[in-house]
Formats: sequence, C-alpha cells, structure tokens
Amino acid sequence: MFNHTGSFSSFSVDDVPRAKQFYGDKLGLKASEEMEGLRLQLDGGQVFVYPKTDHVPATFTVLNFLVDDIDAAVDELTSAGVRFERYVGEIETDEKGIFRGPGPTIAWFKDPAQNILSVLVPT
Repeated sequence: MFNHTGSFSSFSVDDVPRAKQFYGDKLGLKASEEMEGLRLQLDGGQVFVYPKTDHVPATFTVLNFLVDDIDAAVDELTSAGVRFERYVGEIETDEKGIFRGPGPTIAWFKDPAQNILSVLVPT
C-alpha cells in the first residue's frame, strides 16, 4: 500500500460564499474558508468544496448524511429552508421527498450549486 498522511473527498461549486452560507447556516456544518474554497468538517472526516467558474452539477449524490430518524431530519432541514427533491417512477418519493425502500430510506436535496446531497437511514 502507498504511504499517505490522510484523505478527503471534494466537489465543486460555482459560488463559495453562497456554499458557505448553505453548509454552515442551513446544514449546521463547520465550514472554514481555505485555499479559496471551503473545508467542511464532518463527523469522522472532511470534504473540500472548491470554486469552479465552469461548474457543472454532479448527476449523482456527492455527499450523504447518515441519520437515525429521517422524518425528523427532513422536517428540521425543511424548516431551515432546504427543499427536498421529488421523484416518480422506479425511485418514487413520498410527499416529504423520502424514498422508503427497498434499500436505504433516503431523501435527496441540492446545494445552491445544484449538487445532489442526501440524508439516509442505512439498511
């Protein structure tokens, strides 16, 4: 195995100050500015959010937040102004935006740069 001193994942946004407000104020994460981007301190890890002028939102979930009670998490985030995605078809969500299986119970939402995030209860 190669020697390394740590690891982190990253994704881009089109507006770092707006991302800092969203991740810090709406989601309640520790979001510190560094290297022209943001370091998000998560329970057990970190993510670097970097600016990109030609940012294109990811078409997949870039960050998942594990929760014990998805209804409570969705209600709390909705109260903070987060809008949950609604899907129909194979992955159909309920009126709150929650997909209730098979698989994990999960609800997706987007950051201001339109990257996809989720809260989920693992199976």
